[in-house]
Amino acid sequence: MHDHKILTIQDVSCYGQCSLTVALPILSAMGIETAILPSAVLSTHTGGFTGYTFRDLTEDIPSIGAHWRKEGITFDAFYTGYVGSKKQLSYIRDIVNNNAKEDSLFVVDPVMGDNGKLYVGFDESFAAEMASFLKGADVILPNLTEASYLLREPYLGTEYEKKDIERLVRRLSELNGGAVVLTGVSFDPEKLGVAAYDKDKDTVHYYFEKRIQGSFHGTGDVYASSFVGGLLNGLTLEEAADLAVDFTVKAIQATLPDREEHWYGVKFEQAIPFLVERLADR
Repeated sequence: MHDHKILTIQDVSCYGQCSLTVALPILSAMGIETAILPSAVLSTHTGGFTGYTFRDLTEDIPSIGAHWRKEGITFDAFYTGYVGSKKQLSYIRDIVNNNAKEDSLFVVDPVMGDNGKLYVGFDESFAAEMASFLKGADVILPNLTEASYLLREPYLGTEYEKKDIERLVRRLSELNGGAVVLTGVSFDPEKLGVAAYDKDKDTVHYYFEKRIQGSFHGTGDVYASSFVGGLLNGLTLEEAADLAVDFTVKAIQATLPDREEHWYGVKFEQAIPFLVERLADR
């Protein structure tokens, strides 16, 4: 295993198993030195909680980046998740440009919405700014909702064919100029998975697992974090995409016996041994 140093930029939801409280332990368990840059601090995540606190850290980002440059701190990889404003996108781009090693990896999970709608606090102008931010990213990880807003086209919903998905991933690839992993793809109501587009080979790889009914907070972050960790452990795009699906399913399965009380996230911690074993078996 090579020593890699990654910077992940997203919010801290102090309670609720998402964003940085998911990314940091997963990437660390995969053997990757992980630095963090919080975009905001919330008392809980926003899915199902009310009255949560929110501390915007936008104006802290430039000084953090400047200090790192002064100290000569650089990173092998960058992974962004929830970003709270257009101004933050500009600041983050500066850090990626100024604190990257040669041939560093840049992965963007353009967190904005799900189920055909944008999350609270986002609008179409933010989606347009995010589309510009994606330029130069090695891999982007939108779901179907985010894909529709990034491309300014109608949401596909649940009725679509392979030709629709393959047109979508190729159009998305034009935004970043690299690979695309489209999440939440399903051609069968009993299965759910991803479509991974390798621009260099112009191929679309599909991977599905049995669908577990219901909505589970934080699974997008679980998926993205384990996917990035897979890439940094030398997996191919397709291998990392598959591993992340399997790990996310394991995390959901670990939660099911206690689902009523543990509604706010998934017990990904209990699935980490599976992740470590899969990497060790390579």
